[in-house]
Amino acid sequence: MGREVIDGEGLILGRMASSVAKRLLNEPETQIVIVNAERVVISGTKEYIFKEYKARRDRGSKEQGPFYPRVPDRIVKRTIRGMLPYKQGKGRAAFSRLKVYLGVPEAFEAEERQTMESASAARLSRKYLTLGEVSEKLGWVPRRS
Repeated sequence: MGREVIDGEGLILGRMASSVAKRLLNEPETQIVIVNAERVVISGTKEYIFKEYKARRDRGSKEQGPFYPRVPDRIVKRTIRGMLPYKQGKGRAAFSRLKVYLGVPEAFEAEERQTMESASAARLSRKYLTLGEVSEKLGWVPRRS
């Protein structure tokens, strides 16, 4: 089973998520690991992004309704899950081969990290926010070391 480590720093969330979801479905032996989830970017104005994510967060609860996370790695994982048929066997199997981390864990420091040119935020001329900033606005408290 092959493992690909993708550095999420500077990648656009939606473009990265759709590419990863497609690869998970089409390459059943590949495990994908995304590091630096808090540095993934979302394009749009600050007001719109905060309003949209706050509405998603307020829509449900843990007990009932759609639960939407506030931690960056879980938001990335939830976004990719939305692009997979996760209620079917092939979607569940694909989703189980996805790992998302904040920062770079020691186990992946030595491995070569890939990036995606098609999802690079360098192409953005407009405003964008990192997922870490959005998560902090939603109430996530990052660990400072």
